[in-house]
Amino acid sequence: MTTTTSTTAARPGGAGPRRPEAAPPRRDRRRWTGWGFVLPFLAVFLVVLVAPVLYSVYLSVFEERLIGGNAFVGLDNYARALGDPQFWDSLRRVALFLVVQVPIMLVIALAAALALDSARLRASSLFRISIFLPYAVPAVVAALMWGFIYGKRFGLVGNADQAFGLDLPDPLSQSWVLLAIGNIVTWEFVGYNMLIFYAALRVISPDLYEAAELDGAGQFRIIKDIKLPAIRGALVIAGIFSVIGSFQLFNEPNILQTLAPNAINSYFTPNMYAYNLSFAGQQYNYSAAIAILMGLVTMIVAYVVQLSGNRKDK
Repeated sequence: MTTTTSTTAARPGGAGPRRPEAAPPRRDRRRWTGWGFVLPFLAVFLVVLVAPVLYSVYLSVFEERLIGGNAFVGLDNYARALGDPQFWDSLRRVALFLVVQVPIMLVIALAAALALDSARLRASSLFRISIFLPYAVPAVVAALMWGFIYGKRFGLVGNADQAFGLDLPDPLSQSWVLLAIGNIVTWEFVGYNMLIFYAALRVISPDLYEAAELDGAGQFRIIKDIKLPAIRGALVIAGIFSVIGSFQLFNEPNILQTLAPNAINSYFTPNMYAYNLSFAGQQYNYSAAIAILMGLVTMIVAYVVQLSGNRKDK
């Protein structure tokens, strides 16, 4: 007697034969899908940032000559910049500006953020918007506004001298103009840095405050041992942004130069020097070399700030 065996195994419950599962998506297809999302940003990044930098590097190794046209000179423009007293004078000026203005601005912003976070400040919403509002004012408008306030002949300082018989220092004089610019920049960016610090303070766990209160810690102890260590990353970020902004100082002195031509020269800051070399002196190649050098200096100083912040964090 012969028996026949079914060629198709029956599934439990009387179900039919199992259908073949669909093949999983290929890994390379998923990889290209990710690149598709990133590609628009990469295109803008290459066109807006990388291409201009590469073109500036290209310009910096050439020199336009009356005889022979555009000639390759290698690193001669960089050597010229390193031996240029006007470039070093402008670099020392922004370095002094950075060392003095940035710590003052960050301390004021930190104090304002701590005051808001304490929940003991009356009209905190008005206080917050009042400090942040100057950041919404364009730098050109802020420089013009403060420039007319500083004026000894036409501004608030001059009116105060006449009304009260005073002899206040001229903020637009050569001795005071850097301090006057620092005041403008501080007024503009205290609110921006305050929001960075305040946002970092708001994410601190309330359990830490409760434990500190149980241990009998006062407000200064809480600030020192809980709040400041918790927002160290925000302090580093604000410091890096401030360093970059200091080396990029251009709008405020460039606008005030019309009001104080004897105090602000064409090489008051490296950016002003490069701008005037390029658009007033037609020295595009040398200007590109100065711009590349300033980019390198800014990167190095910003990296040092970040490195020091990370070490303290560890």
